[in-house]
Amino acid sequence: MGEILSLDTAIAKREAMRWAKQTLVFTNGHFDLLHVGHLDYLEKAAALGSVLFLGLNGDVSSALLKGTGRPIVPAEERARLLAALIPVTAVIIFNENTAVGLINALRPEIYVKGGDYAQPGKVLPERAIVEGYGGRVELIDYLPNHSTSALIAKIKTLP
Repeated sequence: MGEILSLDTAIAKREAMRWAKQTLVFTNGHFDLLHVGHLDYLEKAAALGSVLFLGLNGDVSSALLKGTGRPIVPAEERARLLAALIPVTAVIIFNENTAVGLINALRPEIYVKGGDYAQPGKVLPERAIVEGYGGRVELIDYLPNHSTSALIAKIKTLP
């Protein structure tokens, strides 16, 4: 089972991973209303390296980036659910709008985001810092027809 870490603890664990020659994979997101699409994405991300750290947008940044009424599930609960998933080694809650600060602190070998960032004009704000220190960005396609927004829309149609 994974852990919920402070940034300082995550940095210390990261240093130990370097000595052990483990490959850190890092991803981040909101992960509101956990569903099988999330699990599929995390399984694919974890398969790319030795350890998967997940930066979880806290309640403040989720509300700002996702809009009114979001997140549906509070950050502490989302973190607990995510840390219980086999692919996830650790969860770090953050409240910035991007994961640039986390990435700069942890410097993962591989940074993973959803395949929607391959669309023309969709900017991945973390790309420059990852590539700047020699890391690799991997885009993973989402499981078709599985998204939190679609799940919320479906729930809204229920009688």
